[in-house]
Amino acid sequence: MKPLIGVSTYLEASAAWGIWELPAALLPAAYPGLVQRAGALAAMLPPDDPASAAEVVARLDGVVIAGGPDVEPVRYGAEPHPRTGPPARERDAWELALIEAALASGTPLLGICRGMQLLNVALGGTLVQHVDGHSSPVVGAFGGHPVTPVPGTRYGDLVPEEFDVPTHHHQTVDRLGRDLTVSAFAADGTVEAVELPGPRWALGVQWHPEMGEDTRVMTALVRAARERAATGGRS
Repeated sequence: MKPLIGVSTYLEASAAWGIWELPAALLPAAYPGLVQRAGALAAMLPPDDPASAAEVVARLDGVVIAGGPDVEPVRYGAEPHPRTGPPARERDAWELALIEAALASGTPLLGICRGMQLLNVALGGTLVQHVDGHSSPVVGAFGGHPVTPVPGTRYGDLVPEEFDVPTHHHQTVDRLGRDLTVSAFAADGTVEAVELPGPRWALGVQWHPEMGEDTRVMTALVRAARERAATGGRS
């Protein structure tokens, strides 16, 4: 049986399709597409009461925290930078609760871009609120650059070579959250991947694997989810 991977969603005040323009919980199709290409079933996880996060995670085999808007700086004790975007408080609260539930239950967890930043914040870390050079100058397009793995880490074992990744972000990890290990860097020293060492499968990547052809990171999450489900890990 294919494992079930939940992916957090955007929550937008207005979105348009067909004749409609309405508030919407939505997700770029590339996210579930990557989950499916990696051999799993995808479920969307729109923002909900954070108190229900543990119940939701208990029904999943793995969790993906998707990219999106900037994390509100108050979450890590900082004042907003002039370039920091407007807060997405419902997403922050919900996704932090999903992360905490996944870590507490041992459910495999992948954070993508904003998701990596939230993983760091959930574990007490902080963020640099603005960096240049990690997104395309073209509005609505992804940039790209190589990332270098740290040998001996989970990510380094998955992708042992320097690898070009699709990227679009202007914030990144500053102070590392507790127990996290850096597992990849950009050429300018920017942290590009973080993970929890040991048996818990938790990895964050600063880039957007759903926008590329390489499935190694998602396939590893799906494999971990399948193994956990086979040993009775899901409630």
